[in-house]
Amino acid sequence: RPQSAEYGPCSLRKMSVMEALELLDQLVDESDPDVDFPNSYHAYQTAEGIRRAHPDKGRATDPPLPTRSPHWFHLVGLLHDLGKVLALFGEPQ
Repeated sequence: RPQSAEYGPCSLRKMSVMEALELLDQLVDESDPDVDFPNSYHAYQTAEGIRRAHPDKGRATDPPLPTRSPHWFHLVGLLHDLGKVLALFGEPQ
């Protein structure tokens, strides 16, 4: 795929997760254009919502069990929209 060749090497721009979350705040999300709070807030809100809904899942001290979510479950809530930063580099939303 041309996109994986272009973006796979991560040569466009290197940034930390926190920098990417901050960069998302510059984006008006076409899927939710009327929201008046930053996209990073949505990311934290999602992660916190997962933590509240599943407080017994995803703690680093929990052994993985088939009935528990992986340790990274809450982190996925934080990261789920990071790919949208590509819209700031010319990719369509």
